[in-house]
Amino acid sequence: MSEPRLFISYSWSTPEHQNWVLRLGTELRENGVDVILDKWDLKEGHDANAFMEKMVSDESIKKVIMVLDEQYGEKANKRSGGVGTETQIISSEVYESVDQNKFVAVIASRDQEGKAKLPIFYKSRIYIDLSDEDLYGSNFEQLLRWIYDKPLNIKPEIGKKPAFLDEEASISLGTSVTHRRLIDALKNSRPHAGGALVEYFNLFSKNLIRFRLSPSQGATDFDQKVVDSIEQFFPARNELVEVFATIAQYDHSNGAGPIIHKFFESLIPYLDRPENITSYHKWDWDNFKFIIQEAFIVCIGVLLKHERYDLVDNLTSQRYFSDGENHGQSKMHSFGIFRNYLESLSHRNNRLNLRRLSVHADLLKERCADSGLSFNSLMQADFLLYLKESLQGLSENRRQEWWPESLVYKSFHGGAFEIFLRAESKSYFDRISKLLGVKSKSDFADFVEGLKSQAVYVPKWGFDNINPLELMNYEKLCIRP
Repeated sequence: MSEPRLFISYSWSTPEHQNWVLRLGTELRENGVDVILDKWDLKEGHDANAFMEKMVSDESIKKVIMVLDEQYGEKANKRSGGVGTETQIISSEVYESVDQNKFVAVIASRDQEGKAKLPIFYKSRIYIDLSDEDLYGSNFEQLLRWIYDKPLNIKPEIGKKPAFLDEEASISLGTSVTHRRLIDALKNSRPHAGGALVEYFNLFSKNLIRFRLSPSQGATDFDQKVVDSIEQFFPARNELVEVFATIAQYDHSNGAGPIIHKFFESLIPYLDRPENITSYHKWDWDNFKFIIQEAFIVCIGVLLKHERYDLVDNLTSQRYFSDGENHGQSKMHSFGIFRNYLESLSHRNNRLNLRRLSVHADLLKERCADSGLSFNSLMQADFLLYLKESLQGLSENRRQEWWPESLVYKSFHGGAFEIFLRAESKSYFDRISKLLGVKSKSDFADFVEGLKSQAVYVPKWGFDNINPLELMNYEKLCIRP
């Protein structure tokens, strides 16, 4: 590649300005640019006007820069002096030339008000500012990139049209506008943030009905519709992740806890058959069972990630109301109500001969990619829910209601989770003890004994099972201050 040829147009305003232009030309030549400058290339006796006209219109000169100071702008506008002659040619080229990338203005100095004096014909165009010594280095690089046609930000190639656009129309909850309004309100501590959160969750819950599947009516491949529906929910799930993360980071009013609790409470009706439906299969709403369970685990996972133990405690200690208007008596439930067995996924495992220990866990793992929450964080949340529900079950003399589906992956290699590793410190243990419903390590005694006597069940998949005491780092809890 031959060196790019470049002509510098400027005003002989002051000796200092002329020296500034000479320095610029020298630096450009040192960087491989063949600079044409009157002080170097216009010899005595040559026609100055003819030289300038040739430099601007010469096809071999691919780049022209106009070095602007106050006098350049004034002379260009008045068409006076050598600058006036050059700008008559340049302005015509700028307006008429097909190559709009040949000319650029370089700001050498500004007026007393700090403004750049741009010629009228150049007012709406982008310029490169070299008037600030602190920014000279980076902006000089910008100039070089322009000269060599090597921009910092390259327009990416156009990809293929997404395959899903040729498939059935995707389902939208219609929450995008309220979502944007909510995120802005939370991040900027707007007075209406609490109301925006209620508005968003209400709309989300109301429009979740759009994911209702038609009854299976004996179809043996209904599991495919369940999986497809779960996949379609992915954008909405990621929207929830952003909401929970924004709450965790920006809302410290403690007002969000009851609102999130009420939101999950509003999802409970989706876990049972719809009103007035009498003929059904119990897997007809398995997509809702997966979606809601995942949303709850993800919520806890995000809050744990940001150490919002106050919110986790609120969501796992408070009970949840279910209205029995359609299917019996109203009841209060532990958060275990959000964990349900999905018969359709077990059927899928057999129907397709997948030979997986848990298709449910596989889906949870796959969906963590690019979600902002790692699968290990999700498993940590799943385990904490199992542990807390086990402790609550023991205190209430009932069997626990949370099955940590994702922990099938922990049955292979084990290892303690992060919050319990940190809880080797007594001070950190004290931070998480309240959300577990304990005051000291000794309060786990009934849980440990329950594991031995099998009063507390240990999740098992085939011949694989987890070791709860290992996952909670039991032996090393509180060993340091």
